[in-house]
Amino acid sequence: MKMSYFADTDTLYIEFLSASAVDTKDLDENTLIDFDEDGNVVSITLEHASARTDVQKVTLTGIAA
Repeated sequence: MKMSYFADTDTLYIEFLSASAVDTKDLDENTLIDFDEDGNVVSITLEHASARTDVQKVTLTGIAA
């Protein structure tokens, strides 16, 4: 899993799988979800991220072995 924040566009990109997306759904006007050919979530894109999330603080818990 990889998270990237792009300050110039205020966009948060969260990649769950390193697979090619074949379909994208708009959850709302500022949230996109990408799916692979099997329907698995590949990534989520959040526009206007600083107003919608706390991009200054990231906490990771429960790393699976």
